[in-house]
Amino acid sequence: MKTGGQLIVDALEANGVDRMYCVPGESYLAVLDALHDSKIRSIVCRQEGGAAMMADCHGRLTGKPGICFVTRGPGATNASAGVHIAMQDSIPMILFIGQVASHAKEREAFQEVNYRRFFGDIAKWVVEIDDAARIPELLTRAFSVATSGRPGPVVVSLPEDMLTSEVEAPAALPAVAVETRPGEEELAKLETLLNGAKNPFVILGGTRWNAEAVERMKKISEAWSLPVGVSFRRQMLFDHLHDNYAGDVGIGVNPKLAKAIKDADVVLLVGGRFGEMPSSDYTLLKSPYPDQKLVHVHVDADELGRVYRPTLAINASPAAFVEAFAKRKPAAKPAWAEATKALHAAYLEWSTPPLAGPGTVQMGPIMNWLEKVLPEDAILTNGAGNYATWVHRFHRFRRFATQGAPTSGSMGYGTPAAVAAKGLFPDRVVVAFAGDGCFMMNGQEFATAVQYGLPIIVIVVNNGIYGTIRMHQEREYPGRVEATDLKNPDFAALARAYGGHGETVRETDEFAAAFERARASGKPAIIEIRLDPEAITPTRTLTDIREKR
Repeated sequence: MKTGGQLIVDALEANGVDRMYCVPGESYLAVLDALHDSKIRSIVCRQEGGAAMMADCHGRLTGKPGICFVTRGPGATNASAGVHIAMQDSIPMILFIGQVASHAKEREAFQEVNYRRFFGDIAKWVVEIDDAARIPELLTRAFSVATSGRPGPVVVSLPEDMLTSEVEAPAALPAVAVETRPGEEELAKLETLLNGAKNPFVILGGTRWNAEAVERMKKISEAWSLPVGVSFRRQMLFDHLHDNYAGDVGIGVNPKLAKAIKDADVVLLVGGRFGEMPSSDYTLLKSPYPDQKLVHVHVDADELGRVYRPTLAINASPAAFVEAFAKRKPAAKPAWAEATKALHAAYLEWSTPPLAGPGTVQMGPIMNWLEKVLPEDAILTNGAGNYATWVHRFHRFRRFATQGAPTSGSMGYGTPAAVAAKGLFPDRVVVAFAGDGCFMMNGQEFATAVQYGLPIIVIVVNNGIYGTIRMHQEREYPGRVEATDLKNPDFAALARAYGGHGETVRETDEFAAAFERARASGKPAIIEIRLDPEAITPTRTLTDIREKR
């Protein structure tokens, strides 16, 4: 006989879970008690949104479901931001929520929420476990749903009395991984399309990749001389200094890259959905009928033909697809080899930051310095805001599992993601970028980094405004500023108050020494960069935008 709480922990251990992210609550005390005797490490967070984002980053970097526990009502609604990120970004994650006791349901009891309704459109599956004896069955299914097909978040509601009830149940077994492989007929058709192409282009995106698959894709690009772009915030899928890399197909895409995609006769889209952001509002590939011959490779059959009608649809995971197609070689030397080199040269030019701009701090030289000192396996995380342009455009990603950033464009992600990343990879450098507005949304998770001795470095780009919104505001309603100014704390002092290391950069030349002191401190650190609000983009100032120059 075991309690529901014990059965939950048994199922987690059976599925290889070694850590979970949580904010404790009285609604799942029985689980916490069972965790006390387990080998699973509990990472205690300061807000449920941060805990859910940590679980998302865990899934993003490992391919295994990130596990998050929160209490009912406000705890669950706080965590919904992380669930939405995991859904839009196709990240495996399981959110466990303590629920009101069975006798109180449907009475609007204290903190009661109907989770099937609340999470129905932003989770892959929502289930409430009423019978503890079914925990092994339903948790096996939860892990399978989170990882199979297009990965995503699963929400599991746990009534309080169910967790304390004692039942007999079978020992938990791990979920069985489900792979989707391409057929020989589809691979032959793709080979024929590429052999007949004049200017093909490859776009990589989505999840279900691993380091081996990324290496195989590199070999395919070399064999076929293919130009390769990566979808928005999927930059860790291809080495940016490889001769075949053409750039990031995301927000503010390089015009030369956009033209290459529009002019392509065959586009091979592997793994991604190619949604609104990477498609430049569905203009690079027109919906529903692209001008190019589209070969769409996706692990979920429901995504094939959902937005774009493909010339050839291949239902397979990226890893299985590249393993199979790597065996095929071009019939002759590809005619587009020189064009591929030209696209890489255009990327290198595009990703070279400007050295001058308004104010006393220049982000271009700072990015150049970071490119020289950061190791290839450094992990960079960020949330959303104009500051992120400096990372996405000017940092050259080299390896898989080095990026934690939401394709959903959620603010507040960078700091909790960095905490999760450093916990997973303690020997690697982890740097979080955040704007001042972005940091303040989940910056309290810096305390979590301090609590667990995780020496992340958070670079807070502080311009005193919600920069992206101000940019749009000045473009659409010039000079009519409303609701975008911010009054911020001294971020370096805040870091020290938490028990970390703090630095303030007011001049460009101060950054290098500040970064080195932060690393040498051995503590979680915040480096605040006081950036002039005029430096709103790498190439245009707020005044330029306001005056439409």
